[in-house]
Amino acid sequence: MTSRIPRDSRLRLVRPRPLAAAPRAMNQQRSRRPAPRPPEGTPAPAELARMARSGLAGAARVARWADAALGPGGDSATADGKATLSDATAERAASDLNLTPAQVRADWDTARLAGLVEVHGDSARPGWRLRAWNRDDSAVLRGWVALFDAWSLAHPEPEDHEPAAVAEVVSAMPQVLSFLQLSAGPVPVEQLLDLLEQRVTELRTARCEIPYGPQPEPAAEPEPTDAPLAPLLDWALRALASVGALTYGDGQATLTPLGSWAVWVKLEQICVAAQSPAGNIEQSAEDMLRGCAQLRPNAARAEYRAWLAARPVGSAVTELLGAARGEDALLRGLAFEALRVVGAPAEPDVRAVLDEPTLRPYALLWLAEHDGTDPEDAHTVLTREEATWLWVDTAAAVADHGEAPLLVRHLESAVQPTVPMLLDEVRAVGHPRTVQVLVALAAAHPDPALAKAVRRAAFQVHTGGS
Repeated sequence: MTSRIPRDSRLRLVRPRPLAAAPRAMNQQRSRRPAPRPPEGTPAPAELARMARSGLAGAARVARWADAALGPGGDSATADGKATLSDATAERAASDLNLTPAQVRADWDTARLAGLVEVHGDSARPGWRLRAWNRDDSAVLRGWVALFDAWSLAHPEPEDHEPAAVAEVVSAMPQVLSFLQLSAGPVPVEQLLDLLEQRVTELRTARCEIPYGPQPEPAAEPEPTDAPLAPLLDWALRALASVGALTYGDGQATLTPLGSWAVWVKLEQICVAAQSPAGNIEQSAEDMLRGCAQLRPNAARAEYRAWLAARPVGSAVTELLGAARGEDALLRGLAFEALRVVGAPAEPDVRAVLDEPTLRPYALLWLAEHDGTDPEDAHTVLTREEATWLWVDTAAAVADHGEAPLLVRHLESAVQPTVPMLLDEVRAVGHPRTVQVLVALAAAHPDPALAKAVRRAAFQVHTGGS
């Protein structure tokens, strides 16, 4: 006779299932918005990535040099021992790469804007995009779009202009770029200037800029409105040209294929934000995540993107982490799925919660994947105790929102090789939902002997016994 004592039960080591798989509505079919196609004539993604790699070759070269020369174990990073681009570091890089220090600094700045290098305080490290640069076209294109978004930082602002005027031009340029994208060809600068003036006027009107107090008599001949905006438009077009978004010369501007594609991507994001797939765009993070709990993973990610596109990144990340701190373990897992959609901008906030026991396992997995670790291997960054705590937390989500068979299958994802070892470590980890999880697992498991052992463990946790 074969023994049914649980101490002989072996557990297969499998990767935990995503929390989004827990809800009962997971199997429901749902219509999805068809994937939009870029305008006719847009190069294929592989060709766009080749263009982006070519344009960012200098930045990638300096980033790789910094990774090798300034990384852990590298020789004398700088005079102060910090991995920053000091004068000494710039000179050293220029010598090694056969460049001038000015070229090194320019490429370094571009690498930072494109996410190839990440600077944290006084230290720098290679960004995750640099690790994926040669093998992942999507990472390359995201890096170029990050540089495109930062065009106003890529070229010095014209002098003797009020910061408010510069900000107005930066705010108005998306409409100018949209016009260039729709024109699909060269556009005279005079026409762009007219459009810029109209847009800046609209921005000022929307702010209701009505002066207070006594005003001087209006001048007999008002100053032409294009006087302050013409040099600012010239600066904006030169800055956009410096990042490879357009060509500018002979009194006209034309979007490059990369620039046209990037503008189309931004327009699509606006459309997504205007109407989210499942209608959760105006909800709080907690309510949005609850709505996404009923969606398939791909549909949930589309909803995350829509929700994120409608609000500032900083406040969105703060709200998601707030939802993750709640008592619902399912929302905790979904919040970090949404943070994966945020990507690099969320890293400082995710790193800041590593000291919170409830969020630490999720944050460690997020950071490992963000740094380029294969999702299948990310769990190796967790200690045995952290992995056990995460197992209980995930089981709590399944118990609250899933079905009994899913909870039984979750047993197979434990890192412990036997049921007795799992129960011992679950009791020791101190998760607040341990009793409820064990009771639910005992009720769901079809093996009477195993169910009895799990019930006994739940009783021992409840009474404080051993």
